[in-house]
Amino acid sequence: MATNKDTENVKCLIIGSGPAGYTAAIYAARANMNPVVYEGLQPGGQLTTTTEVDNFPGYPEGITGPELMEDIRKQATRFGTDIRSGFATQVDFSVRPYKVIIDEEKTILAQIVIIATGATAKYLGLESEEKFRGSGVSACATCDGFFYKKQDIAVVGGGDTACEEALYLAGICKTVHLIVRKNFLRASKAMQDRVAKAENIITHFEHVTQEVLGDMSGVNGVKLLNGKGETVIIPITGFFLAIGHNPNSEVFKPYIETDEVGYIKTEGNTSKTNVPGVFACGDVQDPNYRQAITAAGSGCIAALDAERFISEMGLA
Repeated sequence: MATNKDTENVKCLIIGSGPAGYTAAIYAARANMNPVVYEGLQPGGQLTTTTEVDNFPGYPEGITGPELMEDIRKQATRFGTDIRSGFATQVDFSVRPYKVIIDEEKTILAQIVIIATGATAKYLGLESEEKFRGSGVSACATCDGFFYKKQDIAVVGGGDTACEEALYLAGICKTVHLIVRKNFLRASKAMQDRVAKAENIITHFEHVTQEVLGDMSGVNGVKLLNGKGETVIIPITGFFLAIGHNPNSEVFKPYIETDEVGYIKTEGNTSKTNVPGVFACGDVQDPNYRQAITAAGSGCIAALDAERFISEMGLA
């Protein structure tokens, strides 16, 4: 636990540094809330592992994920945001000012807290999967599907998300191979029917991914093991994971309400959590869209909600 000399008082603490966290910082800084941002374990968030980003407004020629996040970060610092390395290891939201322990060493006492810790896509844990991440391996069809137009790709998963992503990619790609570990889809009946009717989706039941294949130019195939114990190799150029996400909310759960998966619950169309003065934005509270632009928008909402809270509480 941090000692008294390691304690600091701040008005606005933002935990996390993806599009949501940095955008919240831009708005908070412009509103004279003197935000302090702790970037977390992955400064810049999931976008730093993405190569080309073509769907973020304002970049007609596209931009890489790391470059986009650096641009937003620079904009936040331009208005005076104090951006630091470190991540929250413990919190106490029982009384304001709220206590947040950083790296198990430093104590931050904050009048308001904005949680923007994001979510982590689930991967299979294959060495080859990690090797080709960003070079043919993706966990976001709507982010990266465009790059595989009229190509053969694979989607791993058997739930609604996997089916939804397979259907989305079917409208772009030549062939979609849906790889399902079980002998049935866990998706809703309506989603199953849509997949069955899609002429260019081939569902492979009882198939387990053994290895993502490729070379210096990226992914060129996937090696599967079928229910009979036979090895099957399918030529593809894109390998999409759709087996879920883990919201990075564990440290807040003693105080903040989450759903059964771990996504932070917010009130209506706001960023307000069950704790007054604590707000959540971005993928940590969004199980549906998980886009950079929606995360940035929710970061704006969180900062505006926080500004109003400060005004109403007379903390300005």
